[in-house]
Amino acid sequence: MVGKVQAEIKQKKPFRLREEEAFVNLLRTADVLLHGVAETLKPFGLSPTQYNVLRILRGAEPQGLACREIGERMITRDPDVTRLLDRLEDRGLAERTRSREDRRVITTRITDGGLQILKTLDAPIGDLHARQLGHLKSAHLRALIELLEQARNIPR
Repeated sequence: MVGKVQAEIKQKKPFRLREEEAFVNLLRTADVLLHGVAETLKPFGLSPTQYNVLRILRGAEPQGLACREIGERMITRDPDVTRLLDRLEDRGLAERTRSREDRRVITTRITDGGLQILKTLDAPIGDLHARQLGHLKSAHLRALIELLEQARNIPR
């Protein structure tokens, strides 16, 4: 029997391992869900990564965060957080200030413009997530969350 993801990606040969099939399913699902987010953000000129950073900065209000701390909190890793922050700063959505006590420390904060764009996006993104996953029963969502958390607990 050909699995659904196997048919979606037009793969003729069966997966060698169940783990491989689960991995491909996970990537395929993440891509489908992220595409919806990207489409919702497109009219605002934001990428999902930029949106993630703005949400991180909103959560760190009013003290802000250092670049390293932002990178640690991101959902998906980005090797060039500095350039990402440059783009947000150029658009007036974030601002960076250098510490007077230690000039090496630079703190990034969200601006009023960044807060406003997030406020505008809160409902559309919430509605999108409800459309994307709202058809799942509450118990299934809880199970999915638990399974995904367990999957990230990779033995070393």
